[in-house]
Parts: sequence; C-alpha cells; structure tokens
Amino acid sequence: MATTHPLSAASILSAVEVAASAHLGRPWTATGFADLDDRASHPCGIFRGEPFSVFVKLDLTVAGSEQFTAELRGLELLRRRTGVATPTPVATGQVRVDNGSLLLLEAIPEVLPQARTAEQWRSIGRALATVHQVHGQRFGLAEFDGFFGPLRQDNRPVDTDSATDSGTGTGSWPDFYAERRVLPRLRQAVDSGHLSPDLARDVEHLVGRFPALCGPEPKPTLLHGDAQQNNFLTPDVDGTTGTPAGAVLLDPAPSFGHPEVDLALVDYFSPVPEAVFDGYREITPIDPGFAQRRELWRVFAYLAVIAVDGSSAFGRQFVDRLAAAVRRYP
Repeated sequence: MATTHPLSAASILSAVEVAASAHLGRPWTATGFADLDDRASHPCGIFRGEPFSVFVKLDLTVAGSEQFTAELRGLELLRRRTGVATPTPVATGQVRVDNGSLLLLEAIPEVLPQARTAEQWRSIGRALATVHQVHGQRFGLAEFDGFFGPLRQDNRPVDTDSATDSGTGTGSWPDFYAERRVLPRLRQAVDSGHLSPDLARDVEHLVGRFPALCGPEPKPTLLHGDAQQNNFLTPDVDGTTGTPAGAVLLDPAPSFGHPEVDLALVDYFSPVPEAVFDGYREITPIDPGFAQRRELWRVFAYLAVIAVDGSSAFGRQFVDRLAAAVRRYP
C-alpha cells in the first residue's frame, strides 16, 4: 500500500502557495509535486508551478526551525562573501506549520550526477576553490553556529592553549579541529553506543597527535563545511545565455578552517571524477601533502555518521572506515 508523503497535507500545500505568492507578488498555484526523499535525510520535494517551482524540505524536530535558519544564513553568507551561486529563498525562506518547519527555495532544473559532463564536474571544483579564496582572522565563525547534518556544530573560536573557552582567542588549526569538530563528534558517537571503547581510545590518541599530523598551519579559509558531492547542484543550462552554468552550492555548514577539509569531504560518501580536482586547481593549487592528510579530515565526519546512523548497515561501514583511518596514523 502506498504511503502518504508528509508534504501532501493540505495545510502544507496552502503554506507553500501563500509563501510563493508573496515571493512572486501575485497568486502562485502548485500544479504538481515531485518526491525527492531518496536524495535527502528530510522529507522533501518540488512543488511545480510557474514561473518557478518551489523546493520544500520538512523538519519535524524541535530544532527544525533553528536548523533551517542556520542553513539560510549559511547560504546567504557564501553568496555574499564569495559570489558563488546558491538557491534563492522563497519569501523569507522558512515557514512554520503545525507539525514542524518548512524550508522553501526556488527549485533549479538540474543535471543529475550520473549525467554530468566533465565540465560540470569541473564547475564543482571551481565553485569550491572560489569559496576558499575568502579568508578570516581565526578559525571558526563568530556570526552563528550551524549544523553538520542533524548535529549541532559549535563554531566558536578556541584559545591558543585550549584551556579556556571564551571564544575570543586565535587558536591554532589543530586546536580548533580537535575541540570543535572531532571531540564533540567522538562524544556523540560514544553516547550512541555504536563505537567501541577501544576505537574511541584510539581516536583520542589520534587527537593528541594532531599538532604533528595536521601539516603546515593554514590561513583560516572559508569552508562550505559539508562539501559532499550531493551538496552541489549542476544546473541544466544558464537561463540567460543558454550555456552550461556553474555549480550551485547547497546545505552549507560554513566556518573558517582548513581548505583540505572540504576537499576531503567531496568524495567521502562516493567517488568523484578527477575533473572536480582539476577544476579546483584552475583557481588554486592543492598541497601535495593533502593525499596523506585526507583521511585525517574525514575523522569527524565518520564519527558523525556513526553517531546518527550507526545502527544501520550503512552506518556500520563507517566504523570500519574510521578504524582504517586511525590505523593510517600510528
């Protein structure tokens, strides 16, 4: 028996049409719906209409509104600071409904990953490198915290000695990566019950060696923050020129950090063509030491998957990947 999609409720359709009408300045009516649940962790889909369609994502949790607010702020920050393409919010971009919160963005006709050309893959690398041209004074992000998937992300800078946590210091990258990215995820993975005590101790030992393993100290670089390949959309064509358009960035978790983190996350779920990295190198080089450090930058992401989804077959494979990453740095 077919199940009813969470976005099919009449109250949700009404909320989308009201917001889209306000955005357009005249009545907007949905003419159809496409289910996109297989491509996201939230119920989501596209309400079709003219002259634009609306991508809608539903969050039923208490933190849903906060998470969508952070996502909208992240998109605005990337767009404002770097000029990269991001989706346009519909009206305010967010609507409260009886059973949760809706995120509303103008839908973008896209080329699916399996159909992308080499040039479209290169455009992802160029977009990422464009973000990485922006630098800050310290690691983290003073403006707001965020979310990595459903997990809260603390963006406060750390002090150099890591002994104080005022958020006003200019701590090193190894300090920030340990205190704000790896150790919080380690605690969550342990609390989930899906990480063995032995592997948890191995991760703690690895964290203690970060100063020796993290390589040259980078400039604090603006990051997408969750740069796995599904968070880049390649539009079908540029509606103005009719030519292939550059990549559009989705679902960011921005902060200032090490640019290699984004590069490591691009293919941590599944491989991408070398064209992505070729496109990146068109704008800025990749340090030869990245290949050795790649798994180091994935540790926090592996822990996040284990914390959220460690009971599933999908999540359990990340326990093995984490163990392999730890063994890489004896």
